Amino acid sequence: MTMKILLAVDGSKTSLDAVKFVIKHAHWFSERPQLEVVSAHVQISVPRFPGMRGIGRAQMQQYYEEEGGKRLTEAKKLLDQAGIRYEARVLVGNLAEVIVKHAAKTGCDLIVVGAPQAVIGSVSSKVMHLSEVPVLMVK
Repeated sequence: MTMKILLAVDGSKTSLDAVKFVIKHAHWFSERPQLEVVSAHVQISVPRFPGMRGIGRAQMQQYYEEEGGKRLTEAKKLLDQAGIRYEARVLVGNLAEVIVKHAAKTGCDLIVVGAPQAVIGSVSSKVMHLSEVPVLMVK
């Protein structure tokens, strides 16, 4: 049975350390794991003022895709160089919540995140707290 891993990245050094960890330890599995590589983006509330035309939903989605894509770039490059297949997605919403919900919805067996400098209050610690799926925090 193939293991499915959600690898959450934000482009930081610690998230790229998590990517490198997964690449280095892919041999731990009898079959290469399926990877969901995600970058989460906080949903921005755009104020609307009288007489001012608002920003449309399509424009906001394009913004999220572009910004999330930038955060995924280095992780995708490392995975491509290692010959590891993956599905890349940009999630929008409360960071920890959307990561945990996506892992559950897509049937992931493990969530891998990078350990931040300060664990208390971090997205990684919130993912660990909220998730029913096991979480591996890579230092």
